[in-house]
Amino acid sequence: MVGLLRYKQTETGKIPKEWEVVRLEKVIELFENGIWGDDPVRGKESYPVIRSTEIAHEGKIDFSNITFRMIPRDKVNKYRLKYDDILIVGSSGSPHLIGRAALFKNLNNKNTYLFSNFMIRIRTRGIDSQYLYYFLSSSIYYRLLRRIQQTSTGLRNLPKKEFIQIKLPLPPLPEQNKIAEILSTVDHSIEEVDESITKMERLKKGFMQELLTKGIGHKEFKETEIGKIPKEWKVAKLGDGSIIEIRGNKTISGFDKVAFISMEAISDSNIFTTFEIHSIRSVKSFTYCESGDILLAKITPSLENGKQGIVPDNVTNGFALATTEVFPVLCKNIEKFFLFYILKYPKFRSKIIASMIGTTGRQRATKLSIKNLFIPLPSTSEQNKITEILSTVNERIQLLKEKKNKLERVKKGLMNELLTGRKRVKVEA
Repeated sequence: MVGLLRYKQTETGKIPKEWEVVRLEKVIELFENGIWGDDPVRGKESYPVIRSTEIAHEGKIDFSNITFRMIPRDKVNKYRLKYDDILIVGSSGSPHLIGRAALFKNLNNKNTYLFSNFMIRIRTRGIDSQYLYYFLSSSIYYRLLRRIQQTSTGLRNLPKKEFIQIKLPLPPLPEQNKIAEILSTVDHSIEEVDESITKMERLKKGFMQELLTKGIGHKEFKETEIGKIPKEWKVAKLGDGSIIEIRGNKTISGFDKVAFISMEAISDSNIFTTFEIHSIRSVKSFTYCESGDILLAKITPSLENGKQGIVPDNVTNGFALATTEVFPVLCKNIEKFFLFYILKYPKFRSKIIASMIGTTGRQRATKLSIKNLFIPLPSTSEQNKITEILSTVNERIQLLKEKKNKLERVKKGLMNELLTGRKRVKVEA
């Protein structure tokens, strides 16, 4: 009970007695939208302009696909971003993006970055900018933001009037600095793991290109309809009857519970799918598949995004009912993991994608496009060696992703504890 006396009840919940509760308007010095449109001016330099699409869900800015635009020189200084500027998605066709925040940290200061009219720049006063950024990334903030959204039907813009009235718990500045430092350290660890994932993804891509076209240790090659491949390899048409079979549907009876594989259970990076146990009566439409089958997404954008997975061995009764938007591929005279990587490789997957038919947004691949696909076919032993190498890299990537997920959970827990004062930090006198 003694510990409880050090806290007080406020509009934002229970916080330490030394903390304040203030409205955002008290700690925001600048709140402004970015530059409108392309604003092209001939003969002027082009500059990278950060848009809402560059703000990832982790609150990071994706600098890899930023659009360069021609901007009048007199507007560059006005919209130039500075270190520790906070960017918020102010307008979007997707309401769930509105209010998402990111912290601009252009450490090398080599490039001049601007921001679009769909973004809002915030500069602070009397508060640690990083502390405010972490508050704007917290569940506390999103809970308050949802209240604004619920009172604004069809919200497509962040209303300044309501936004600046949001209240935040505010510790003394030294404690703000320490909280921001701790959370920044976790963020740095996440970024390091992200960089490792990116490197491993590049390594995997390089291995796939090398192994799926040149194999292991070959000296002589031949030209074929699919390009140059090792002399000992064959070229096979998937649908010739002996390589694969695309399963047809079948009636299921005698089971109350079945494994169900939704499109969400099929990853764009993992090898195996996941599944849930459903009552068979609740599954109205499905695609029948069995353990070991490759489920290849056939609808846009899932196919383009690389969604496919192998049905795991532990599915109930050895079979599953999957979404109707997949092709279940049974491997007959080809190793399933080798075909898995062949279907992942853009050179071959793009041919299936190019055959998609239907109306925009609902296009689907055809069975014929898979059956007519020509692929390289090494010996079974070489297929196994190739998949062993690629699977080792893939496992390393998955371990790194699990490490990243764990760090993100740690960060989320720390934010909930630190930004409410339930966990206090030691501040040097």
